[in-house]
Amino acid sequence: MSDKLLLDGDCGLCNRSAVFIEKRLAKGKKINYYPIESKEAQELVSNFSKKHRDADSVYLIRNGKTFIRSAAGIRILLYLKWYYAMWFPFFWLIPLPFRDIGYRIIAKYRYKIFKKPDVCLF
Repeated sequence: MSDKLLLDGDCGLCNRSAVFIEKRLAKGKKINYYPIESKEAQELVSNFSKKHRDADSVYLIRNGKTFIRSAAGIRILLYLKWYYAMWFPFFWLIPLPFRDIGYRIIAKYRYKIFKKPDVCLF
């Protein structure tokens, strides 16, 4: 079972993030990207717990476990080269409620800050 990252296909930040991640993956690391609107992603989401299903967030499925919002975002660091991955413990020390506040602020304004992509890259 490969790990999966479900992102908003209409979001410029999500597209840029996917490109950033893909170019910086550590050797031997693999992640599959899915637009959240896709049939495959919706099938995956339908199997999540109610809490995760209703999150309207970025989703990371890692080793069969689902992560949302900032928990998904910082776990992505574990897929990247060492000089990115080393930041994981520092971000993890920030309490989840505070991380999620930051995540929600960025999510709220992402369409205003990042241009909608012409084509979904993943």
